[in-house]
Amino acid sequence: MSVKIGETEMEKKILFQIREDWLALHREDAIDPAMPIIDPHHHLWDRGGARYLLHDIKNDIDAAGHNIRATVFLQCDSMYRADGDPKFAPVGETEFVNGIAAMSASGTYGPPRICAGIVSFADLLLGADVDAVLEAHVRAGGGPGGRFKGVRYCSVWDADPTIKSTPFDYPKGLLLDAKFRSGFARLSRFGLSFDSLIYHTQIPELTDIARAFPDTTIVLNHIGMPLGIGAAYVGRGDEVFADWKRNIVELSKCQNARVKLGGMGMHMFGFDFEKQPVPPSSEQLAKTWKPFVETCLEAFGSKGAMFESNFPVDKRYYSYGVMWNAFKRLAAPLSAGEKADVFFNTARDTYRLPTVL
Repeated sequence: MSVKIGETEMEKKILFQIREDWLALHREDAIDPAMPIIDPHHHLWDRGGARYLLHDIKNDIDAAGHNIRATVFLQCDSMYRADGDPKFAPVGETEFVNGIAAMSASGTYGPPRICAGIVSFADLLLGADVDAVLEAHVRAGGGPGGRFKGVRYCSVWDADPTIKSTPFDYPKGLLLDAKFRSGFARLSRFGLSFDSLIYHTQIPELTDIARAFPDTTIVLNHIGMPLGIGAAYVGRGDEVFADWKRNIVELSKCQNARVKLGGMGMHMFGFDFEKQPVPPSSEQLAKTWKPFVETCLEAFGSKGAMFESNFPVDKRYYSYGVMWNAFKRLAAPLSAGEKADVFFNTARDTYRLPTVL
């Protein structure tokens, strides 16, 4: 089980510092606004003085001008149950998000189906006992075939304790742990996928578990976060990129592996977009991200990759519309079918979303 280290200054930095006045300094019209998009990775929360709920993501989508048809919610420790057996506490997140999804599905808030898919947390270290938790998530998501699609487990670890991307501490080698894998093995019997938040140095561990469980779809979040902070990584961009690329290519050989192209504004990458006097343009973002996105697309192909927003975390660095423009610039060399994959089909198929959106 992960250990929370308390609400730290880093937690506030990661989650809460969104400057709407700064974001307003640069706006862009949507490129190819009719292109259908599924945003397969965003969060919702109300905590610590910060709030990002249905109206907030709706406002970002509406202001962007892109054709967002549906979204997938990803685990962020939101609205856990305060009472009862602690192992069922994360089911509260699915209950909360399923309510948001039901509101959106009414059509009252516009065409996008917000939270059409839900990925929450279950402690896989429970082993076979996690079955009861997964069953509770499935019920909370509307039953079999409902909105609950999988589990996300953060297991970020580096020898440098100053590298922090979550307010939790995780043990080294969690994905290799036999107890963890005994719980992981239960996912396939529920038809659930697995989302993984790790650093680039840990990708070989994910590759190992992908090979061990070929019947479980495994999704690498945020391109595997090649680190650009910490004494071991700053100033060694070429070495980090080479190491990351080697790991990405190996993971892509697993037919059950997928990669999310996004989250690349976060401070772990070391791009420092938030320190600019004005927000980055889509041209700047595309230029910065091009080597990483091209590598992932070459390795995974369009059917194994999907663009993601990671909002509101990445809202600290750029607006929703500018970000999708950058993704469309990066996808410009692709065929029409390949674009449909990376913006829509791969997300729909990975998370088993309704075929009509």
